[in-house]
Amino acid sequence: MQTESKKNDMIWGYLLHLGYNMWREKDAVCTGEYTNASDKLRCDKELWDELLEQMAAAGINTVVIDLGEGVKYESHPEIAVEGSWSVDFLKDELAKMRKMGLNPIPKLNFSATHDEWLGEYSRCVSSQKYYEVCRNLINEVIDIFDKPDLFHIGMDEETFQHQRFHNYVVIRKGDYWWKDLYFFIDTIEKKDVRPWMWSDYIWGHEDEFIKKMPKSVLQSNWFYGSFFVEEGNEAYKKYINAYITLEENGFDQVPTGSNWSYAANFPDTVEFAMKNIAPERLKGFLQTSWKPTLKEKRYRHLEAIDLARQGKEIYYNR
Repeated sequence: MQTESKKNDMIWGYLLHLGYNMWREKDAVCTGEYTNASDKLRCDKELWDELLEQMAAAGINTVVIDLGEGVKYESHPEIAVEGSWSVDFLKDELAKMRKMGLNPIPKLNFSATHDEWLGEYSRCVSSQKYYEVCRNLINEVIDIFDKPDLFHIGMDEETFQHQRFHNYVVIRKGDYWWKDLYFFIDTIEKKDVRPWMWSDYIWGHEDEFIKKMPKSVLQSNWFYGSFFVEEGNEAYKKYINAYITLEENGFDQVPTGSNWSYAANFPDTVEFAMKNIAPERLKGFLQTSWKPTLKEKRYRHLEAIDLARQGKEIYYNR
């Protein structure tokens, strides 16, 4: 059984999307489900409210809000789409969440694969204008959230494979990727907030990652399949082993699971992490459905939240 202090410190998180323009241009050739950008906000407020209630009932204590184009930022209102929330409306929602026992954490994904929400600024990555816009947005969001504990910056899947259906491909490599990452980290840490990011860069750059990644950055490796890896599935082994590599090199972690492809993944993630990550570096868990906050995907969200509840029960009862 876990101590009460450890129980209170643990992140039991759910990733909830306000904005969802995180994949391709609206006129991209490949039109997968919700993957092309939209001029209208894809977030149903009634479902949003229901999911918050379900999270609180399930014992989730942290909501990572993927903001994207979902806010009419005062510093850059041009990023907003039809239906984007005003800053005051968002602040009211954050206050409501806190009263429910839910700690809201902002997320802006600055991966060049997932930054379609930035509009025209996603076409000028690593430029002075890009740094100016990103700095403005980070600082404004931290103020909106009243200096949150954490700030998730994404930074996942920046590869050609993930952008092969884009009309405009941008991939930072080598020093440019690190230069921009350090810029985001520095901007956030200057506001006395801890950066949080996806860890999958380690999959193809392990030695470089271990050498250059600051320990101050909270890491979320992710894996959405079965931990019972079939012989010869080297990709799965690489994704899973990243948890162990991060642990061996002293990184704080929030392992991330999902019902995106395998429903039992989150409870399995909890069991795996308990066996392989030291308690002092296991800071919590994050559940994702990777579906927009739309009524037609309500069942996927409700399933994901219930699986998070099951994972939490495993953690505290074994």
